Amino acid sequence: MSQFQIPTRIESERLILRMFCEDDWRSMHLHYSNPECTRHTLGRVATEGDSWRLTATLAGHWLLRGYGPYALEEKASGAMLGAVGLWYPADFPEREIKWALLPACQGRGYAREAARAVQEMAAEVYPGQPPISFIHRDNAASIRVAQAVGASLEDEVDFRGSRFQIYRHPARVEKA
Repeated sequence: MSQFQIPTRIESERLILRMFCEDDWRSMHLHYSNPECTRHTLGRVATEGDSWRLTATLAGHWLLRGYGPYALEEKASGAMLGAVGLWYPADFPEREIKWALLPACQGRGYAREAARAVQEMAAEVYPGQPPISFIHRDNAASIRVAQAVGASLEDEVDFRGSRFQIYRHPARVEKA
């Protein structure tokens, strides 16, 4: 029996969603050091040391919660594209599906494809417990992804000095 509640690897048509390895922090630094990528999350760009620690947090989430975000890899090239998966920090309202893509990988449908794979997995593992996506209300790109995968706006709340929207993912996910 695995110590994890969810599969440690899932695949979609173009993507492999897998656990993080140490070298992934360098790719994630392309995300964390980009002001547009971090404007609605960190609120600042990250140093290399910050990016290492943030990536270690993604990996460590698996040990603390029994599930976590996946490193997102393109099947064809093996390139690391970002992070997508289940995420539940102590101050979040509940378990969410998060996504964070490298700047060069945005706009290609990777976040939608990966989020759908996570939706399907989560519906099987946690039936009747559809996750949310917890999105800063000004983060138009993430809101578009949430809506594209069938999540609907449920509420808006104050969080860390800003307004965040709660998008609820569908309870039942039909495989494409």
